[in-house]
Amino acid sequence: MEQGVELDALIARMIGNYVSRNRAATLLRDLLDAAGVGFYPVADHLTLRTLDIDRRAEEFTRLGYGYSETIEYADWYAKVYRKVGYPALFVDQAYSDDRGRTSIIPGWVKTFGDQVFHHVAVRVDDIERAIERLKAQGVVFTGQIVGARGGQLRQIFTAPEMVDGQPFSVLELAERHRGYQGFSPPQADSLMKSTVGR
Repeated sequence: MEQGVELDALIARMIGNYVSRNRAATLLRDLLDAAGVGFYPVADHLTLRTLDIDRRAEEFTRLGYGYSETIEYADWYAKVYRKVGYPALFVDQAYSDDRGRTSIIPGWVKTFGDQVFHHVAVRVDDIERAIERLKAQGVVFTGQIVGARGGQLRQIFTAPEMVDGQPFSVLELAERHRGYQGFSPPQADSLMKSTVGR
């Protein structure tokens, strides 16, 4: 019981910090708060960037998250952690060998550290409609929707918040179907490339 209280407080604090530093997330939070929903209940997954996945994940595994899977890409990889009733935790890093030299993750971590969410994905029912509504409020999106219409997973990122000329955080919209809870490596890699900057 106490572990759940501590985990709830950790996630609420980190989401609060993330939302306070991301205009698109703030706008969405305000809309959800007005409807009585809140931002946290619609969180699909939480993403951290780090130089050492296992070390960074310890804060969450100590509170009940468990390792689920590893997803590999050309110059980076991620481990997914899960706990029933909570958003998935997606922790990524560059490979520590020569494969990781082209990854944008080490530079991001050097600038912003690994104690803040790079992004939070919120689950939406209709991604086109969500994009249209958020664009009407001034939110800018990068690239196109990744994932086929009618597919298991469709995603898009907002344009990154810029801090001192560096892309900091993004908001992700995620549309899921047929109970799919996983992540698609080609989609995640395309999304990663869209966060390089405006």
